[in-house]
Amino acid sequence: MINTGKLAGQTIFITGASRGIGKAIALKAAKDGANIVIAAKTATAHPKLPGTIYTAAEEIEKAGGKSLPCVVDIRDEAQVKSAVEEAVKKFGGIDIVVNNASAISLTGTAETDMKKFDLMHSINARGTFLVSKECLPYLKKSKNGHILNLSPPLNMDPQWFKHHVAYTMAKYGMSMCVLGMHEELRPFGIAVNALWPKTAIHTAAMNMLGGDDVARRCRKPEICADAAYAILIKDSKAPSSTGNFFIDEDVLKAEGITDFVQYACDPSNANDLMPDFFVGGGEPLVAAKPAAGAAPLGEVGKLFQAIESNLTPETVSKTQAVFAFVVTGEEAGKWFIDLKTGKGACGQGEPPSAPDATLTMDSKNFFNLFNGKLKPATAYMMGKLKIKGNLQQAMKLEKLMGSLKSKL
Repeated sequence: MINTGKLAGQTIFITGASRGIGKAIALKAAKDGANIVIAAKTATAHPKLPGTIYTAAEEIEKAGGKSLPCVVDIRDEAQVKSAVEEAVKKFGGIDIVVNNASAISLTGTAETDMKKFDLMHSINARGTFLVSKECLPYLKKSKNGHILNLSPPLNMDPQWFKHHVAYTMAKYGMSMCVLGMHEELRPFGIAVNALWPKTAIHTAAMNMLGGDDVARRCRKPEICADAAYAILIKDSKAPSSTGNFFIDEDVLKAEGITDFVQYACDPSNANDLMPDFFVGGGEPLVAAKPAAGAAPLGEVGKLFQAIESNLTPETVSKTQAVFAFVVTGEEAGKWFIDLKTGKGACGQGEPPSAPDATLTMDSKNFFNLFNGKLKPATAYMMGKLKIKGNLQQAMKLEKLMGSLKSKL
């Protein structure tokens, strides 16, 4: 995956970036000239695990990026807040969050003591939620905000639970953050995705679990780094850029990469690699493109898609209102247009914040309203349109319809 320079000057907050996949992602982004916040616990060398936040910082600087090493235990709310504040003070904001830090214990129910259980859930699920939450105010200000969790697709096959249910629960907690946050943050133009390897990755943790025999059946962390890079350079506001549970190899194949031997720890063993956890064995609960991100069915859905693709910051600035639509008749459903938040958004369901006006109409009248055959004021006076809330704000739709008519 060739660097494009698209991450130049962007600030990336990466947890667990002192080694392994986190550091590989950091180094890949650094080649573009990105600012990397290394949020990890390792300030002094570990007797069994190589690397510290400071050695990682040196490598990032040599690769062409700027670095900020921060001693952070993501279980500690105060430490996370402090690191976020340091990042904003030094780099002016945060554009991307990579939730990579994770704890693992592949033990059954009887063998998992509660200290290990709490550790995994505090780091994997709670830590991911906390870091995302604290970075959110700055992601909202970014022109291309991304959250990327190193977590698996939600595969409900029992085989992924029966041997290590506590670990699976903790990792799926990270994936559930993606499932919920991608839809929650869509109106702000923030993309939220998960990335998971197809095969085992040779990291320090994997080496401790299996040694050299396992290592030769693994791929290098660079395959995840290249896949993460391909995800993070995409336009965060594009509908297809959010809500995905990506697999590294699939991402790179979509980018036209066919040589995967380059990622094998032992190229001679590239065709006998060990599959990673949670991949295969059953259909994932959430596919690569979940229903929430798919194109809505029906003409109303297509119309809202067209409206969303033509929204501009200028439209949001001039309108400053949130509209909820209750459509009755043949294509009954609830929809919204948010022209108050972020870059503007629209979609199916309830709006992300309380609507200024709720408009109820039959689907046939709805089409006439948006194609210019029926004006909101006229529809209201004729009883074809019911308005609840701020009538003055609702009438702003007339100007909006006029600006969008030729584009739709």
